[in-house]
Amino acid sequence: MYSLVVADDHPLFRDALQTVISGGLAGSLLLEAESLADAITLIEAQTELDLLLLDLSLPDAEGLEGLTALREAFPWLPVAIVSAHQERQLVLDAITLGAVGYIPKSTPREALLAALTQILEGQLYLPPDIMRRPAPRSSAEPPIVNAASTSERLARLTDKQLEVLACMTTGMSNKHIARELLIAETTVKTHVSAILRKLNATSRVHAIVIAGEEDLSFHRANRTR
Repeated sequence: MYSLVVADDHPLFRDALQTVISGGLAGSLLLEAESLADAITLIEAQTELDLLLLDLSLPDAEGLEGLTALREAFPWLPVAIVSAHQERQLVLDAITLGAVGYIPKSTPREALLAALTQILEGQLYLPPDIMRRPAPRSSAEPPIVNAASTSERLARLTDKQLEVLACMTTGMSNKHIARELLIAETTVKTHVSAILRKLNATSRVHAIVIAGEEDLSFHRANRTR
């Protein structure tokens, strides 16, 4: 049994979420809030909560403001984003600020339940369709200060490590990556450790954020030339 809070000002979405949770997470409780202030009041009144689902367009918090406020006030409470916005950079920014997942509101019911289950089991969830989109590359834009160092760090990875990292950026767990690449889960763990070391990343999320600064398909294509 899990206890969750959803902060969203759209009653239809909250009702749909109630249906998904009551049907797929038996015995779980979903508390509803129409604003960030209401969510904070609910959190303060609860002794145990497992997850807060946060919309990015609340009446009293726009964009990532609500996430920042919640992470500062309740660092113990995992927060996942549920949003109609599907920009790749926004997803990465949310994860950088401490979100444990990002679920588009267009996610089908079964996939939504799978995403919630993955998050509640302590794993990061990223929307595969969004994360597969290549990072924008434009020669007209001025170079980013750390772009060269990011490219250099990615160049340290082996072909297989690039494949594993590409899977990581879509939110796959180690077990899923093992199935996808037809390798042992222990081998995936070894690759992940090497990836973190070579990228100077402090965590799996940090590695995903670093990868998000570059187009991994571009790096992988260069290896085949």
